[in-house]
Amino acid sequence: MERRTRGYRGALGLLVAAGVLLTGCSGETGGRDTASARRQGGAPAPAYTGGTAEDGAKGEEGADKADGLKESAPPDYLSTFALDVDTASYGYARRTLADGRLPGPETVRPEEFVNSFRQGYHRPEGNGFSVSVDGARAGGEDGDWSLVRVGLATKAAPTTAERPPAALTFVVDISGSMNSPDRLGLVKTSLGILTDELRDDDSVSLVTFSDEAATVLPMTRLRGHRGTVHDAVDSLEPADSTNVGAGVRRGYEEAVEGRRKGANNRVVLLSDALANTGETDADVILERIDSARRDHGITLFGVGVGSDYGDAFMERLTNKGDGHTTYIADEEQARKVFVDQLPAHLELTARDAKAQVAFDPKTVEKFKVVGYEDRKVADEDFRDDSVDGGEVGPGHTVTALYAVHLREGASGHVATATVRWLDPRTRAPHERTGSVETGAIGGKLWGGRSARLQVTAVAAYFADTLRGSSLPGTPALGELASRARKLATATEDDSVTELADAIGRADRLRSGDRDGGGDDAEGEMD
Repeated sequence: MERRTRGYRGALGLLVAAGVLLTGCSGETGGRDTASARRQGGAPAPAYTGGTAEDGAKGEEGADKADGLKESAPPDYLSTFALDVDTASYGYARRTLADGRLPGPETVRPEEFVNSFRQGYHRPEGNGFSVSVDGARAGGEDGDWSLVRVGLATKAAPTTAERPPAALTFVVDISGSMNSPDRLGLVKTSLGILTDELRDDDSVSLVTFSDEAATVLPMTRLRGHRGTVHDAVDSLEPADSTNVGAGVRRGYEEAVEGRRKGANNRVVLLSDALANTGETDADVILERIDSARRDHGITLFGVGVGSDYGDAFMERLTNKGDGHTTYIADEEQARKVFVDQLPAHLELTARDAKAQVAFDPKTVEKFKVVGYEDRKVADEDFRDDSVDGGEVGPGHTVTALYAVHLREGASGHVATATVRWLDPRTRAPHERTGSVETGAIGGKLWGGRSARLQVTAVAAYFADTLRGSSLPGTPALGELASRARKLATATEDDSVTELADAIGRADRLRSGDRDGGGDDAEGEMD
């Protein structure tokens, strides 16, 4: 997905971004399909328009005079963004913390932290999305902040037996930096797992790259040839430099040549993304294979490995390649990606998906989005289907989390969320909406609301703290770890236990304890 910069349309000097997250489950929805009603025209989906705001809306009297605008200029109550399903930032942060280091703030994307956990949304039975909007009071400086969660979910992922056949081209980094068990060794283990998991009617090809790219195995049907594929994987050995551009180009050439009609055709890049030879600009690399990407609909799925990992490069590459990225640190995570989540990674239910959230100025004073600074879309481009959005598969969910400050005594409508997407086969546009009232976000976050909403808040607070920011109502890391442990017990979810462990490690590292040890202290909570 190609990132777009938001256009400044008027009134304020504040930036509105949007936070999206994908994971998978069930909950409440107030969605309605508006495909036929909204295909005409380009007006914003919600009823409220205005100038662009940064981190929310200041209100009629808070306009920035430096822009030469009148104090009465209307603020922007719209937030528009492209959907995203990446989880690599959280996986890499966990790996870094386990190694006894704090992740660099530039590698922390809060939306990908939240993407990594189940949310509990209702799923539609057919293609498209359900839309859920809920929230809770979160406190903050003046105690009047709430968290509002906008949740989008696709239909449940098919089983391996139910999905269409796959034609996968694996592009494997065999450069010198990959010469370790947790890099090339893990990649070989992962591909071995996947070779056993794929069906007989699936096909794979294998391309390697170091300073140059080479085809190790042309597109080969698995039926009768699993041993051949295993032998090709086992033969991989580390070489020299990292020419990612050459590898991606050769990979797409193989994918086009071996393309199968009616199959899910994908290029899968496995690398530490530390490009140092040839073309090292992600945009230029993808431009050189643009026709293969667009004309044949072949998307790019990135799998990151290694303690030193080119996070920003891999994310940019896969976003522009109409795909997504994840990160694996061990065999357990490899099985999750290549076995449990395989159908979701292979199929598409929506192309160029975007969301637009309209906050009601009668009840909302200001709002602040959690993450997704690089997923912004200009409000006026919401219904411009030539503007890139995100590609989403079955079994995914997307969450946009906002800190919202209500007006004193506010009651009634708070926000309306609209998702727009193109059918991956016909390119026909569809939309669906959901909304939320003040009564649905009035309860206290901790203890009074759904456990899944609390997990979402913990993940977002953790990410925001790691990158040096502070959302309204953010607890200290020690308290956050304690809350995560209680939520792990309540949800019986191992991934929440892992989140508590990661927060505890970050708390100790920030406190100067470099031992990276195991147990987290239990803090007192309300």
